[in-house]
Amino acid sequence: MPTLFTRIINGEIPGRFVWKDDDVVAFLSIGPLSDGHTLVVPRAEINKWTDAPAELMQKLVTVAQAIGAAQVQVFGSERAGLSIAGFEVDHLHLHVWPANSLQDFDFSRADANPDAERMEANAQKLRAGLRDAGYGEYVPES
Repeated sequence: MPTLFTRIINGEIPGRFVWKDDDVVAFLSIGPLSDGHTLVVPRAEINKWTDAPAELMQKLVTVAQAIGAAQVQVFGSERAGLSIAGFEVDHLHLHVWPANSLQDFDFSRADANPDAERMEANAQKLRAGLRDAGYGEYVPES
């Protein structure tokens, strides 16, 4: 049975994508820690990050770094947070989000019911920031 993320990647469930390439996609988290919180996900169904090939992990981190830099720029945060937890969905994913303090790393503070219009505006801002940073070939229109 495909994972939730595979179903999002395949378009069976909607997602607010900000990055798509042959190996990796990124879309906004439905439980954001802050505006622009993004999940960087391999297309391949890999459960644990420790099972991923080194080349794929390198690519995931490279994409996460590009997204984090764009988040800092467009959301005006001091830093971008990065976490690999893996307990929410059995499909490897990196959390990347704008952060200004250690409090911003507290997953118990995630917004369980984010405003849809705000989420769409955040996706648009992040897509524009990624395009401005030179990653336009990987940024979907919506």
